[in-house]
Amino acid sequence: MGKKNHELIPSAKRLISSLRDMGYDFPAAVADLVDNSIEAGATRVDIDVRGDVDDSWVRISDNGKGMKPADIREALRFGTVRDYDERKALGKFGLGLKTASMSQCQHLLVASRANPDQPQISAYAWDLAHVEETDSWEILVVGPTQHAEILREPLLAHTGTVVLWRRLDRMLGFKHPYGGMVKRRLATMCAELEEHLAMVFHRFIAGEAGVSKLRITVNGKRLHAWDPFARTEIATVRLDPVDIVYDHDGVQGRVKIEPFVLPHQHEFSSASAHAAAAGPERWNRQQGFYIYRADRMVQSGGWSTIRTLDEHIKLARVAVSFDPRLDEAFRVNVAKMRVQLPRLLREQMEQAIAPVLKMAQAAYRRSPDSSIESEGHKIRPVGDAPNTNGQVAALRVVQLKKSMLADRVNAGDDSFRIIQQLFDELNAIASEEERRVLKSLLNRYKKAPRKFDVANKLSEYVEESKRLTA
Repeated sequence: MGKKNHELIPSAKRLISSLRDMGYDFPAAVADLVDNSIEAGATRVDIDVRGDVDDSWVRISDNGKGMKPADIREALRFGTVRDYDERKALGKFGLGLKTASMSQCQHLLVASRANPDQPQISAYAWDLAHVEETDSWEILVVGPTQHAEILREPLLAHTGTVVLWRRLDRMLGFKHPYGGMVKRRLATMCAELEEHLAMVFHRFIAGEAGVSKLRITVNGKRLHAWDPFARTEIATVRLDPVDIVYDHDGVQGRVKIEPFVLPHQHEFSSASAHAAAAGPERWNRQQGFYIYRADRMVQSGGWSTIRTLDEHIKLARVAVSFDPRLDEAFRVNVAKMRVQLPRLLREQMEQAIAPVLKMAQAAYRRSPDSSIESEGHKIRPVGDAPNTNGQVAALRVVQLKKSMLADRVNAGDDSFRIIQQLFDELNAIASEEERRVLKSLLNRYKKAPRKFDVANKLSEYVEESKRLTA
């Protein structure tokens, strides 16, 4: 007699109840749904939040390609069966729509229009009250007569999908809210949501992700990309990127490391620009790695245990981008809120960020009235420098290294050894044009050795840099 296998179907009410605690907060849950909209080809995502004692709701709608009824049902399955593009897919586990939504609400409804020529809408819902009562993996059909205006209105003119959350027990956090309490809590949550989405999807909003620009609104307010690296600021320094081909269990993927040193407070173009660059968690907690998976940010700040947060390097921020083929190596979690740096990659990353840490420390130490005396001329701080990228970078390097060089000379070190050390440090962070200037200066010094004069050498470098970038 042959062995008989048994299929064990988990209890719906117990498992779904457990999956509600996957670690999502409100901004992360909404971001997971925006991922789905991007994958559906949407160029616009609108998030609307309404607070009412009897019927508070959250609606996420897009203008993507939409879904047919069978596609909606599959999307609502826990563990959706679908193929993900290993190079650029934002999805991974087939759980995001359900776990993200259920972490915030008890009633999840998905409506979609797939035909651009016919305004036909199909809709289904997960209702936790129904699951609790029946203990079944059963979604509810939402017929045309049940399509409220909040479902129909976003899909009247085009294809797309609407996700509607109701019975917001986890969001509101209390069983018997009154009107003022609901409105205040939702207003605070919406402000946090705006900051989070503007940061996480800044490459998509700015059109830097290789697809059409994404427009995101929250309660009608259009979001603008928050760039962690303040690249529009003239005094921001971008070091040369480092590309690494990483192999994990036979799967190869590309990791790109892009270090930045943000300006000192007095070097920003305005006080408001400095405040905006601080980020949602403010300056000290926003230092570190900004990790991107398929151009979507999955970590914002922190050094991933390579080092601890440090006030003196808070101006250092490093973009780390990898493609989804390396998900296993980076151990991306379901909520796409946390990653771990691969052990074999950590040493290479430590080496890649060493120059930016030194520069960030030097930038932090600069005082608002810092300047360099050079043959009777004052070189202005970088924030006041002419708007020429090459000259700004050259002057910035001079300022960052001046104090380090002076310390060594005052300590009585051998002159040529000091020059060689300085050359090596500057060469590591210089552009091609700047390296040519450095090499020229070093060769000239070798031919005419003399007591090293800090002011004269800095003056020569500044003058050659100015001629180079004129």
